[in-house]
Amino acid sequence: MEAIVDDYLSMLASELAGTPYNKTTHRRALLPQLSGRTEQSIEFKHANVSAALLDAGFPYIAGYKPRSNYQGLLTEVLAERMSVASQLQEVAAVDADRPMVVPEVDDILAVLTAPPKVGGEAHKAAESSSPALRLTTNYIEREARNRSLGVAGELFVLNYERARLTHVGKESLAARIEHTSKVRGDYEGYDILSFDESGAERLIEVKTTKHGAVTPFFVSRNEVSASERRSALYHVYRLYGFRQSPKLYTLSGAISRSCQLSAASFLALPR
Repeated sequence: MEAIVDDYLSMLASELAGTPYNKTTHRRALLPQLSGRTEQSIEFKHANVSAALLDAGFPYIAGYKPRSNYQGLLTEVLAERMSVASQLQEVAAVDADRPMVVPEVDDILAVLTAPPKVGGEAHKAAESSSPALRLTTNYIEREARNRSLGVAGELFVLNYERARLTHVGKESLAARIEHTSKVRGDYEGYDILSFDESGAERLIEVKTTKHGAVTPFFVSRNEVSASERRSALYHVYRLYGFRQSPKLYTLSGAISRSCQLSAASFLALPR
């Protein structure tokens, strides 16, 4: 377990720093250290590490989709390693705060994918008595507060929507697309006013991450309320892998129906 966790964190540090690495090479280098293990079993454990890190609010390797019900031993080893991984956490903080620009793609319409299938259960440890991994910073939330990342995502979606409508011969509708969050501010509860091919309005809230497809995103009470009031028109556009190869999936309708919502914060006043 120590060898698998160490190998995973090494790859993750490279990914966050933008340094190329090869997952297959890493797996094969591990095999001599692990008696009786296969490459497939190593991949499975790496996916468990992804789940444990994501539960702690830490980025994971996009190529290892989180797998739930990880062992308590994995949590213990990972907690021990992360307690002394100050350099990795510093790299994660720099990556979360890094100013972003709109990445270039060869075919912007090809970035659309299906939404990920996420199980109803959290990525919890198999043994309920196992200590959870706890970090002093939620790096997923920290990235979500990166304003330049949010703006870059909105600009990318503006380009996507213009290309989508132009592709179907609706140039006049493409010309009417509005960057609402810039023109009217954040009070509308969505970022972009676009259109369906029929001319009906499409209200788009953009959520952007450099990490994998199942990375959770944060929504405000105003955004949830707007999606309830205008559910027939409302869409969440989730951009992921935004570092180099952006992908996009969309969720239509009220956010409370398209997403599992968990309370992340409360507005409090003294009684």
